[in-house]
Amino acid sequence: MKLRDKNPALLIIDVQKGFNEEAFWGGNRNNKDAETKMAQILEKWRILKLPIFHIVHSSIHPNSKLHESNPGFEIKDEVKPIKGEPIIVKNVNSAFIGTDLKEKLDEQGITNLVIFGLTTNHCVSTTTRMAGNLGYENFVIADATATFDRIGINGEKFDSELMHQTALASLNKEFAKVINTEKLLELV
Repeated sequence: MKLRDKNPALLIIDVQKGFNEEAFWGGNRNNKDAETKMAQILEKWRILKLPIFHIVHSSIHPNSKLHESNPGFEIKDEVKPIKGEPIIVKNVNSAFIGTDLKEKLDEQGITNLVIFGLTTNHCVSTTTRMAGNLGYENFVIADATATFDRIGINGEKFDSELMHQTALASLNKEFAKVINTEKLLELV
């Protein structure tokens, strides 16, 4: 049985132009071709006519690159929604809090989610964890997610690739199956 037979929904998390300003988020973004992988997956989903949900972060902080008044709020061209693809606007890390995402998934009988976007260790991770706790079977696409360097509590710098890999390791086999784009396209 192919994954497509299970009516999987694609959750595209926070792929917004504000993340192009790397320094604002910690700099040194890993996985620079993540958007290329995202576009490949999105194209396949559209061909198969499977459910797609675009998630956007609407920061409550006016100075945020993701505040609705900032041009960075806009979804990146690589994954721009087309007519009929729902856009879910959230104000916190989880796409399930303060939105009708769960209701929309339940209405369509969706139990399998394919998740990617920005950033691995924040909104992708939080949404995936909550989805797992809600009983969804999740796939996180490692090479279609990315993050930035972080500063630790003692001032130490953690490289973006380390942050990415540890976030994925924390999700794998607990909240999701972590795979790459090539494997997903084989499965679907």
